Amino acid sequence: MDEKLSFFKDGLRLDGRRPDELRPIKIEVGVLERADGSCYIEMGDNKVIAAVYGPREVHPRHLQEVTRAIVRYRYNMASFSVEERKRPGPDRRSYEVSKVSREALASVILTSYFPRSVVDIFVEVLQADAGTRTAGINAASVALADAGIPMKGLISSCAAGKVDGEIVLDPMKAEDNFGEADVPIAMTPGGEITLLQMDGRLSRDEFRRALELAKVGCQQIYEVQRRVLVDRYSSIAAPESCEAAEAEEEA
Repeated sequence: MDEKLSFFKDGLRLDGRRPDELRPIKIEVGVLERADGSCYIEMGDNKVIAAVYGPREVHPRHLQEVTRAIVRYRYNMASFSVEERKRPGPDRRSYEVSKVSREALASVILTSYFPRSVVDIFVEVLQADAGTRTAGINAASVALADAGIPMKGLISSCAAGKVDGEIVLDPMKAEDNFGEADVPIAMTPGGEITLLQMDGRLSRDEFRRALELAKVGCQQIYEVQRRVLVDRYSSIAAPESCEAAEAEEEA
């Protein structure tokens, strides 16, 4: 069977997207009452929730850093998040994703503001469809902002891949499983890359095109992140402003 026909039809991908098109994105902020900050995100069929706690005291205390806060990131896939039930608990991949995701976010968090403390980030994948690490980073970034953690800026994350010899944005599960390469990145709104990985083989020109396409995807995701945060805090601030104005009038 011709592989080209299995992934593209009339220039469109299996899910009807153009090669340079993101999957639909949905973001909700402040979904967990007991967390300091939280976010729920859907990127295509990925469903991911992130919770942030802190800054708070470090336990055990010998882990404290005198001049800065430490950042901890725990990525976990629920057993029911994939078609074949996953064994509960962390595995090698979870540790790897946690490490690179922490590094992607820690570089923009102003940790010097909170010495001897910790910021804990928990990311739980409820349903997986390729790109869970990028979805987790996007959710964690919004959750950090929701928690009021001082940052240089939001982090946005996206991947590009190679499928049937063509560079595509934001690969879904079938493209990720049977594609030829995958390039996830994370970056600031200013274009500073904080995460760059590659799985598979690309020529130098293909890598350059994949990187540029992933950057465009990150910029589009940033606009969504920014909009939901502005909408949330505008709606919170509006009633408070009305109450203050009413109190002033009464006085």
